[in-house]
Amino acid sequence: MAKPNKKGPTKTVDIFCMKCKTPLYKYRKGGKGALVKCFKERISVDFTVEAGVCPQCNIPFARETLIRGVAAYKIIGGKVFFK
Repeated sequence: MAKPNKKGPTKTVDIFCMKCKTPLYKYRKGGKGALVKCFKERISVDFTVEAGVCPQCNIPFARETLIRGVAAYKIIGGKVFFK
């Protein structure tokens, strides 16, 4: 399969924890769909201390994985929202 575009989209979204509304990432998201995965190379600002865990309430919101051979976070459903 093809790897995701390195440069990626220019539109950024802010990703927040659903429980405590803490900002987690600023992410360059492409398309209009739901947030299912976050490629690590597209994260512009990372507010987390531990990978995939909310710094405020310590609840895991994502799992580290490889998608199409590229490091990414697979988002757990219902744990985050974005604007």
